[in-house]
Amino acid sequence: MVLAGGGCSSTWGCSDTTAKRGVAGVRVRVEDVDGKVLRGVTAEVVDWRLEPHPQRPYGGDVVHFHYRFGGVEEWSDPALDVCAVDKKRVALGCQTVYSSGAFGPNGSSTGDDWLTVEHPAQVAGVLLIPNDQSYQGRTCEQDVKDGGGPHPPAAAVSGDQL
Repeated sequence: MVLAGGGCSSTWGCSDTTAKRGVAGVRVRVEDVDGKVLRGVTAEVVDWRLEPHPQRPYGGDVVHFHYRFGGVEEWSDPALDVCAVDKKRVALGCQTVYSSGAFGPNGSSTGDDWLTVEHPAQVAGVLLIPNDQSYQGRTCEQDVKDGGGPHPPAAAVSGDQL
């Protein structure tokens, strides 16, 4: 007698890998979800200052920063975490910026944004984290059949040491 089992296996073999967080800096080379540098793609914080937001002038100072992307292909839209940090490089506030938001006169690839932090007087700098956050695929936990694969590190949050 020969017995054969049919149907699907209970184990799909799904596996997730998460890239390690790259070293934050004022100017970074953008890394993909595997932690490999994207050839020629860079980002930098051009300048920053504390000032009231023009739409909320009575809300106190916030971080107004300018950033620039370089070497980005038309079809891609890398996204990086940007964080205001204190003297010890502890994140005081973070958000994600996309290269598509960096557009200036004459194609300068420069954009600006605002970052609210609880204690603006503690801000000593603004840093970019090189890991591309633009692709957030499904994890095995979310979808054991179609999830898995490489993922960027968790987005930076206040309190993270950069």
